[in-house]
Amino acid sequence: MSNYDESSFRVLKGLEPVRERPGMYTRTDSPAHIIQEVIDNAADEALAGHAKNIHVMLHQDGSISVTDDGRGIPVGLHPEEQIPVVVLAYTRLHAGGKFDKRSGNSAYAFSGGLHGVGVSVTNALSLRVAVEVRREGKVWGLEFAEGGEKVGSLQELGACGRQTGTRVRVWPDPRYFDSPKVPLNELERLLRSKAVLLPGVKVTLDTEQPDGRFLTKTWSYTQGLAGYLRELAGDQEMACPIYASEKYAGAQDADFAEGEGAAWAIGWFPEGVSSESYVNLIPTVAGGTHESGLRAGVFEAVKTFVEHHTLLPRGVKLQQDDVCGRMGFVLSARLLDPQFQGQVKEKLNSREAVKLVSSQVRDPFEVWLNLHVEAGKAIAELAIKQALARQKNAQKVEKKKQSGVAVLPGKLTDCESTDIGENELFLVEGDSAGGSAKMARNKETQAILPLRGKVLNTWEVEAGRLFANAEIHDIAVALGVDPHDPEDKPDLSNLRYGKVVIMSDADVDGAHIQTLLLTLFYRHFPALIDNGHVHIAQPPLYRIDVPASGKKRPARRLYALDEGELHAMRDRLEKEGIAADKIEVGRFKGLGEMNPEQLRETAMDPATRRVLPVTLRPEAREETLKLFNLLMGKGEASGRRAWMEAKGHLVEADI
Repeated sequence: MSNYDESSFRVLKGLEPVRERPGMYTRTDSPAHIIQEVIDNAADEALAGHAKNIHVMLHQDGSISVTDDGRGIPVGLHPEEQIPVVVLAYTRLHAGGKFDKRSGNSAYAFSGGLHGVGVSVTNALSLRVAVEVRREGKVWGLEFAEGGEKVGSLQELGACGRQTGTRVRVWPDPRYFDSPKVPLNELERLLRSKAVLLPGVKVTLDTEQPDGRFLTKTWSYTQGLAGYLRELAGDQEMACPIYASEKYAGAQDADFAEGEGAAWAIGWFPEGVSSESYVNLIPTVAGGTHESGLRAGVFEAVKTFVEHHTLLPRGVKLQQDDVCGRMGFVLSARLLDPQFQGQVKEKLNSREAVKLVSSQVRDPFEVWLNLHVEAGKAIAELAIKQALARQKNAQKVEKKKQSGVAVLPGKLTDCESTDIGENELFLVEGDSAGGSAKMARNKETQAILPLRGKVLNTWEVEAGRLFANAEIHDIAVALGVDPHDPEDKPDLSNLRYGKVVIMSDADVDGAHIQTLLLTLFYRHFPALIDNGHVHIAQPPLYRIDVPASGKKRPARRLYALDEGELHAMRDRLEKEGIAADKIEVGRFKGLGEMNPEQLRETAMDPATRRVLPVTLRPEAREETLKLFNLLMGKGEASGRRAWMEAKGHLVEADI
């Protein structure tokens, strides 16, 4: 056996963490993302109004260079670190000019690079990086080698007059990527989108050929987002003209910082269109809360238009998917401090983006619909046709289910929709939280079943005796599924909800209730877990009230899942220049203490909530069974005690 002592601990320094676990910081299928980090820096200069040209070159030796005519990375010594700032940018994680969001002192008010690990990751995963900076009349050169381990000296190369800008040439290290080359189609798509989103900026790609010549492509869109959406649509006929506009918050806006908002182009197409979205020019290929806000704003505008013109047939109720199902869009959101899911930034998580984009889109689009009534009626006709088809399909399912349906529990507050794919059942701890959840829910698709006290430990209870417990009886009847063994292939055709969400308090008792319910599903309803129907809501433990800070930042309310997230938020707010004594932190004692609006935002609204899917890894089935047996079995008290004595130090007390 290997020894486990003080010498077993290893401290990773500098850029070592990136080289040890590159997948935590970037994509490893190709060097596309580490090059995108450099391109994004050039685009941020253009977004801030300091660059008019971005030039990318693919060299025959596999290296890529990115050049812009922005301000140039500062080359002077950092006041605290006493190291040239350009060296810090390429050798230190969590260092950069985009963290500083204090009013009047920010080099990048709106930027996608907020994690501070961008070009330092590029350096860590490259054989060599050469940086040339033109700034304040001088040209400076600097080289990094061996993944940033070797740092050359910053050298003055000559004079440049009034020219400014940065040129970065990167030689990606093939050891860290499945393919050593950047996919040309992906790179062209990225550069084309930058041209669309940066009016007046010329974006050029040069590809060096084996004979030394260069194949050049240049992008420029005079029609902006609308022209780009038309290009994405190809030869498809449009149901109505494309609607393109933009709206940003002003200095007097009470809810959002000055300059926050969005630009968009939306259209309706017979076959649908692959839509694209961006946040501060960063492509969000997995979507996020800004897309949810766009759909919400469009849906509300169309719904109001349809009601105003009495276009809706009797008995038909529009849903968001009816309106937005055939909608194609290009969305460019601008947020002061966006929060992304992971370093790759493929999905936006900022909750405030839903309200921001929705509020900016809704009123202008509603005005446009009423000025273009024929276009509005064409959109309404598509939506109504989709709603009728959905209702007809739902009626077929309902006929299949009518025979032998048990009487639903009296305390179940059911949803109106019969579409199993959309319906959600929330198992809520306590009647108090159940009352808040009923007011917070979407009546169309969300049902609430409050549970009194703690559910029975069913690990060693026979299936035939389960229904003696009222709570378990109500859960089973509400779901429409009978208990079954893991080896069985149960009939899930009567399942009434596509998602079952366990929603308990963020404390020890809540965790206990979660465990008991997971025991019930794992032991007696395993098919629900295997088919991805079971989820766990993650309500926050803390509420953080942040005061307004100057004209740029209105008052905000943030939420933290746990102590660690609370500390991270405090640090981020401190970097924004907000004094610690000005921040008010409140701790929720339970879900019942949240008002319906807070509960909806943090745990129930699909656009802003945090919900974890419950899955069972095939390779861990035996291990999972043993752990459940140890923790929930009645005859395992001594084993549990030994387990707690061995593992108890790993649990942090939260008093």
